[in-house]
This record gives sequence, C-alpha cells and structure tokens, in this order.
Amino acid sequence: MKKLITLSIALLAFTFSNAQETTKATKKVAKKAATTKVTTPAVPKVEGAGMVFVSETIDYGTIAANSDGKREFVFTNNGNKPLIITNATGSCGCTVPSYSKEPIAPGAKGVIGVKYDTSRAGQPFTKTVTITSNATGTPSKVLTIKGNVLAAEAPKS
Repeated sequence: MKKLITLSIALLAFTFSNAQETTKATKKVAKKAATTKVTTPAVPKVEGAGMVFVSETIDYGTIAANSDGKREFVFTNNGNKPLIITNATGSCGCTVPSYSKEPIAPGAKGVIGVKYDTSRAGQPFTKTVTITSNATGTPSKVLTIKGNVLAAEAPKS
C-alpha cells in the first residue's frame, strides 16, 4: 500500500511539473509571437529596372471647385538596375504630371506627381497619365485619376 501511495504522489508531482513546463513554453512562444514584427510581403524582384505602384488609381472623391488638385502616385523600383523615367504625359491639358529626371535606385521609392485643374467644375472626371520608362516588360504604364468636382457656388449679390 505504501508503494501505491508513493507511486501516486510521484506521478502527481511529475504531472504538475510537466504542466508548468508546458505553460512556461507556451508563454515563451506567445511572448515571441507578440514581439515579432509583421512585415508586408516583399515585392517580387525583376531582372533590369522595375516599377511597382502602391496604387495605379487615385480617386479624388468629391472635391470643391478650385481646391488643391495635387496628388502623388508612389512606386518602388523592384528591379536590380536603376529605373529611368523618360516621359510622363496627361491625357489632356487639365492633367499635368511631374516626375524626377534622376534615376531611381533598385529598391528605392519614387513619386509621380499629378495636378488636376479643379476649376473644371460640375462633372465627374476620369483622366490618365502615361509613364514611359526603362522598366523591364512594361516600359509604358497608364495611371488613372478620377473624381467629381462640385460646381462653384454663384456669387452672392
């Protein structure tokens, strides 16, 4: 009988100590998971120069007439060679793009600025900006801006 009681106590002691070790291990894994940084998926690399945009469309939404029409398209050179933008043209005179004439290094970010003439009020708009570059596979890229400019209020007399 003494052997049975001793064996039971030993088994209980082993079970409790093992449970505590499991709890410590679980806490350690949880702590490590909590401190691990969440990273965004890497942009796929290309041979040569590349251009990956955060968004290829900018929606101005509904904006007031004569408000600030400046916006930016942000991109990353996902290639292993410098990206050179050779031209940027708007689909009409109301859309004026701007860009850096300097090469964008591999892995670096760049910006294509665009300014829409918000004095053209009272109707929705959809315009494009065509980018020409040395990007591998897509040397020409079409970006889109859209929105609606409210009609200007009539002057009060």
